[in-house]
Amino acid sequence: MKRRTTPVLAAALAGAAAASLVTGTASAATTARAGTEPLRYVALGDSYSAASGVVPVDPTAPPQCLRSTSNYPHVIAARTGAALTDVTCGAAQTKDYFSPQYDGVAPQLDAVHRRTQLVTMTIGGNDNNTFIGAIVKCGAAGASTLGQGSPCKDQYGASFRRDIKKKTYPALVKALSAVHHKAPHARVAILGYPWILPPTVGCFDKMPVAEGDVPYLRNLQATLNDAVHRAARETGSRYVNLSRVSEGHDACQDIGVRWVEPVLQGTNPVVVHPNAFGEARMATRTMKVLGLG
Repeated sequence: MKRRTTPVLAAALAGAAAASLVTGTASAATTARAGTEPLRYVALGDSYSAASGVVPVDPTAPPQCLRSTSNYPHVIAARTGAALTDVTCGAAQTKDYFSPQYDGVAPQLDAVHRRTQLVTMTIGGNDNNTFIGAIVKCGAAGASTLGQGSPCKDQYGASFRRDIKKKTYPALVKALSAVHHKAPHARVAILGYPWILPPTVGCFDKMPVAEGDVPYLRNLQATLNDAVHRAARETGSRYVNLSRVSEGHDACQDIGVRWVEPVLQGTNPVVVHPNAFGEARMATRTMKVLGLG
């Protein structure tokens, strides 16, 4: 059986359990709500799309995928009346679009077909274990110095950024191109990742990242989102930029403000992932960007 560490950072950082919307026009969404044939919507992607750790859990999903019925695809479908096929799965990488992620879990692209009209996703954060690995390693380094200095930056330098630019970016282009090939008439959208850390001053009590490594990891996430943006542009996909709207809603913020849960003092078992509030806001932003009612 194929096994992989779930991309939920709960396992990684805490040593506990862990990783433009394809949409029709506003008038099409209105038609769907009016009771005619709904938009055929396929949700792809990783744990940020699956809302791993958020309840209620999707009873139709493979247990390994940790998918929630409160994820942003379900919120969008409920608000627009779209007919949703959700194959999002925690720990997914772009390669899982093309081959089974786990035994009995079909490649995600199998859900996409010529009649598909909407496709959304977050993907790329787990590729090559680069971004996830960076957060894990920086968390361990920060704990070793009790939050002082920049031990992660000092040890790894630009290596993570190089991996994203040289490996993750072309993988994103390949995955998005494949989606367009299978659904030539669909709108395909990919969301950026909401901010995990604030720009400069972190919260070592909640996030075990050294003070000097907070801007280092923040810049690394900006590099990942830039790769997602560029891949969307190259493939004719829509990019849903969450950077501005998620500012001030990182894992260091209070309950009811933060979109992403911290390692400690959080409310979800899957840490460093969006909570239900964050998923709802991701859905709202996606719908606004794409003009859905």
